[in-house]
Amino acid sequence: MKQFLMIAMAAVVLTVGASTAQSQTAPKSVIHVVTVAWKPGTTPAQIKAALDGVQALPAKYPGITRVWTKSIKVQGGKANAFVMEFKDEAALAAYADSPAQKEWYKVYLDIRGESTTFDITN
Repeated sequence: MKQFLMIAMAAVVLTVGASTAQSQTAPKSVIHVVTVAWKPGTTPAQIKAALDGVQALPAKYPGITRVWTKSIKVQGGKANAFVMEFKDEAALAAYADSPAQKEWYKVYLDIRGESTTFDITN
């Protein structure tokens, strides 16, 4: 019986330790993943301007901490994908209709044919 209690206690300690470690390493940031197909006739220069605009967003909106714009593999009939990391869900929500988004949309919306968005967090 003593051995069973020792094993049970060890299991509880390991479970609590693993749970605590996960909560300490699981970020609260939100990853905003966008896959996009450009409108027919969109030029490489227009695409570059749109992706450069994504790269400039962290300097214009402090709630965006990082961006990725180099698509390595994109599926589903899309041409590009990019990612914005927001510091938390509140920063993502506040980004909608922000001056930074409106400015970038001047370059992006006219050439965007179709896009799919995924917002992911812990």
